[in-house]
Amino acid sequence: MKLESHDKSMIFSTTELPDVFFAEYFSHASGNSIKVYLYMVFLAKYNKEIKLNDLSKKLNLPLKEIQESLKYWEENSVITKKTTGYILNSLQEIELHKIYNPKLTSSPEDLQKTEQSKFRATVIENINNEFFQGIMSPSWYTDIELWFKKYSFDEEVMLALFRYCFNRSALHRNYIQTVADAWAKNNIKTFNDLDKYYRKQEKLKSLSKSISKKLNLNRPLSQYEEAYIEKWNIDYGYSLDIIEIALKRTTSKANPSFDYLDKLLTDWHDRNLTTESEITTFLSDMKKKNKSISALEKSTGYNNYDQRKYDNLNNLYANFSLFDK
Repeated sequence: MKLESHDKSMIFSTTELPDVFFAEYFSHASGNSIKVYLYMVFLAKYNKEIKLNDLSKKLNLPLKEIQESLKYWEENSVITKKTTGYILNSLQEIELHKIYNPKLTSSPEDLQKTEQSKFRATVIENINNEFFQGIMSPSWYTDIELWFKKYSFDEEVMLALFRYCFNRSALHRNYIQTVADAWAKNNIKTFNDLDKYYRKQEKLKSLSKSISKKLNLNRPLSQYEEAYIEKWNIDYGYSLDIIEIALKRTTSKANPSFDYLDKLLTDWHDRNLTTESEITTFLSDMKKKNKSISALEKSTGYNNYDQRKYDNLNNLYANFSLFDK
């Protein structure tokens, strides 16, 4: 494997790295990947050739780690694979293209210094100082501007986005993009929107915890179970008091099912039952109806349950003894 570099240094010179390596790549790469890259930079300075097996022995790393490290740097355009080996690309040129290319499509209006753009620039500098110790890579400035345009976040939301990711030790582009997409799907644009979203999430978290406790579930809820709870609370507008009425219907079941709970709550929602009293009255009427049918069957001697055909609703309310609880 032959390593080539644009820089040809004299013997005994130091091996230098551009600052952008530390600002843009260092924190996201694994220790082994950094180890491989640094040694490649050192070898490339002298146009040395080395085989992967020799590199594995020299760095005391498994061959698989060497291959995965090379793949990582190749995917990030730091190196380019050739038939004879690899070229170490200029990190400064990579960053220059990141900054320059998006600006090719900028309109004159985008370049105007308005009061909003000045405030935005201040917020971006706050992001730089708070989360990057004042040495944020230039390409981040371009990304932030693009996110402002894509999501229409106000400046406080953008600052909150970086703080959210930073507090989770996930200050990298893919994670920030994922969180931003989620916020956008929830129609977050202003800090007031974000505050409402946070309060909604806290409310759902508290509701999920209460439901888990009442069902004696000693495990975290799955994402599908969480989705059920969000539907009941957000879409149906049901509070814990109403959901608890459905929960009581599961006391005779060994393994209470969220699907069963969903059918009950969905049926009540479809019947436009919105309060505890309306639901209690409905269940009481169903119980009376069941008793009347049972009394009629006893008086007539008709008790052919096997041939009775229930639809989903009849099956849902078939065991009315549950309503005695």
